[in-house]
Amino acid sequence: MNLPPKVTERAFARLSEIGAADQGKALRVAVEGGGCSGFQYNIVLDDPAADDLVLESQGEKVVVDSVSLPFLANATIDFTEELIGARFVIDNPNATSSCGCGTSFAM
Repeated sequence: MNLPPKVTERAFARLSEIGAADQGKALRVAVEGGGCSGFQYNIVLDDPAADDLVLESQGEKVVVDSVSLPFLANATIDFTEELIGARFVIDNPNATSSCGCGTSFAM
């Protein structure tokens, strides 16, 4: 059984810090063809669409479109701050390999 992705409290907290909900926006996590490994993540602030899966906490929303959902089954969406920068990251158990950039993966 494929479970929907999980979103950490740290990711929701970051959305709250940047005021996503105050702007009427949600964090959209999508999977597109391309990148150096075959697929790549597209992570943007966007308007929720009618057919999106909506994950909500702390008044903030993360949305995933129906095409991307199978690629993100059981994945975890998180936010990390490191010396090289801060970003949303995805731990995807479906990926068989990934690129060093962290946004490209293969299945």
